[in-house]
Amino acid sequence: MRLVHLSDLHLGFRQYQRQTPAGINQREADVAVAFTRAIDTAIRLAPQVIVMGGDIFHTVRPTNPAILHAFHQFSRLREALPATPVVVVAGNHDVPRSTETGCILRLFRPLGVDVVESEAQRLWYPELELSVLAVPDVPGLPRPALDPDPAARHNVLLLHGEVEGMLPTLSGPLDRSNVEISREELGLARWSYVALGHYHVYREIAPNAYYSGSIEYTSANPWGELVEEQEAGIPGKGIISRDLESGAHEFHPLAPSRRLIDLPPVRATGMSAADLDQAIAETVDTVDGGIDDQIVRLLVRDVPRHIVRELDHRALREYRRRALNFQLDTRRPELLRSRGQGAPGRRPTLAETVRDKLHSRILSSDVDREALVALGLHYLREAETLSAIAPTGAGAAAEGE
Repeated sequence: MRLVHLSDLHLGFRQYQRQTPAGINQREADVAVAFTRAIDTAIRLAPQVIVMGGDIFHTVRPTNPAILHAFHQFSRLREALPATPVVVVAGNHDVPRSTETGCILRLFRPLGVDVVESEAQRLWYPELELSVLAVPDVPGLPRPALDPDPAARHNVLLLHGEVEGMLPTLSGPLDRSNVEISREELGLARWSYVALGHYHVYREIAPNAYYSGSIEYTSANPWGELVEEQEAGIPGKGIISRDLESGAHEFHPLAPSRRLIDLPPVRATGMSAADLDQAIAETVDTVDGGIDDQIVRLLVRDVPRHIVRELDHRALREYRRRALNFQLDTRRPELLRSRGQGAPGRRPTLAETVRDKLHSRILSSDVDREALVALGLHYLREAETLSAIAPTGAGAAAEGE
């Protein structure tokens, strides 16, 4: 029996200032396209059950275009697969703070979507011999015992939340789930499948437990997501299909609306503004297919503030015009503490101070920096040698008489 698992749609997500010809935020339109592609893939796979792990919308009061698009896509899914149960659990972005504010996900119940949004609920599908325990991400919600149904042939746990110790340190403070749960409480081995939502990168928790990840880059740290996906060999965003009988598992990538391009970082130590302008231009020119309409970041390290002010801002504005967003992320040099204040540390030697100053000094383009540094250190050693052998004070005066 095939199951399809997707999560973290974040419909209505907005970013940057660019709009479509229809006046919709471009990133909101990108996320809508990603959801359409996810529904296309689900229909093509024709599973016996579909589960969605929360954060259907980016806010509890989404835009009208986001609501209309979601309603249309859920309608299309139900029409194409009328016998397939669709189970949706609420995530922390879906649940309003006030109980008097109704959850927007209820809108989809008349379409035949099983929405679980206020408390945990066990759903039983006798024709499939399937039990789904759905646990929404609601603040202060008493969590039920996470036990499978012994009468069911297939047991699925659908939960939006954090598996304890799973999130990377940097992602933790950005968007915390209300639900944090230990592996012991999950009892992973007892379930046919555990479908998780909240974390935006596809990740295996156990051979039968997965985060499907988001369908677009909608978190506060998309560059961190990109790095994690590249390190793990994950081809971007997508959805999961799982055979509950055989355990066959497949991640289905979704074609991105546009690329996120994290350019190779530039280290600007000792560069003039003109040197850095050239390095930026050369780095941008390496992008296969160009930066037009893409989301681009260029990290520049060890660049003093006055150099940033002297950059060719006309060229930077042109990069920003071409890309959907061009972010020049400049980082100032880390200062080596020269006085023994604050945290314990080693004072730099005079040679280290001279070397660092010469490395950071702005030079004419025809000056060999390494030769200059070597010459400066040579003169320093000579000065120290002469200082050590030269007589000083009263002794010097006596010798001179």
